[in-house]
Amino acid sequence: MAYTLDFERPLADIDRQIQALQKKGERLKPEEVQQLERLKQRLQRTTEEIYKHLTPWQTVQVARHPGRPHAIDYVKLMCEEFFELRGDRAFGENASIFGGPARLDGQTVMFLCQEKGREMKERRDRNAGQPHPEGFRKAHRLMEQAEKFNMPLICLVDTPGASIALDDEERGQSQAIAANLYLMARLRVPIVAVVIGEGGSGGALALSIGDRILMLENSYYSVASPESAATILLRDAKHAATMAEAMQVSARQLKNLGIIDELVPEPLGGAHQNYQAAADLVKEALLTNLEELSKLSPEQLAEQRYQKYRAIGPVGTLTPAPAPTALPSSSSSSS
Repeated sequence: MAYTLDFERPLADIDRQIQALQKKGERLKPEEVQQLERLKQRLQRTTEEIYKHLTPWQTVQVARHPGRPHAIDYVKLMCEEFFELRGDRAFGENASIFGGPARLDGQTVMFLCQEKGREMKERRDRNAGQPHPEGFRKAHRLMEQAEKFNMPLICLVDTPGASIALDDEERGQSQAIAANLYLMARLRVPIVAVVIGEGGSGGALALSIGDRILMLENSYYSVASPESAATILLRDAKHAATMAEAMQVSARQLKNLGIIDELVPEPLGGAHQNYQAAADLVKEALLTNLEELSKLSPEQLAEQRYQKYRAIGPVGTLTPAPAPTALPSSSSSSS
């Protein structure tokens, strides 16, 4: 696997040495075989050390890694069966969100997922994972079906945010998101949401009002992207790393703040290093949480969900974040 991120340069250097030796194949000398083994061990140790101490901004970079598995990869690797349902029955289809009933370890569940796409055409069709209002309305329809047929709801969240195009606003983007929030707060079936990459703004929130909120350890979840926050508050997106730290967007920070319920571990070096291992870890976490939630009555689920969100962010319990860089003085900025 190529190491493409800036902070992975030490890993890239070791990997190049490993590949150079591996190209020799059977022509490797005994001392070179020993050298190869030492390099592999060094690569593992260095990877462990780097990924154990990722900064919030580095976590954002991993969450956006182009090789990171998408929702559609997880569904294919985790489920025995999956049947996609399309359309919002009001305007049209939006491929940014896909979903439908599936068999997960023999249990029937309803999946709702955000998908960015990979190739250029697919990314265009899926709007790079930024849902239109019809996508949220499709999700609303499938949530209602999950409750009607008593299927636990599983949401895989991976979006930089909802689409902000003018025609989306004209078609009721904010109303579509708000309707999902209202519905998820009162659904009478178990809801488990997993942030598998990016969890940006209202686009993520519209699929993550759940009984359990899980995050892959190298994902982020935030009211706005670090670049957007830096542009708004510090007048320049180049301060994104500073804002990522101040906003406490990483999975580990959010777990410490009590915003999310569980960290899902990733394969060494990130989920993009091993899709099957990443899917197995997500599946294990889903099955564990679904089993626990299945013991609760619909009334208990609704009440606990209500209390869960009432308890987020009480005054005096949050650890202060580092202050961002001061705003430019009025004398140095234009009015």
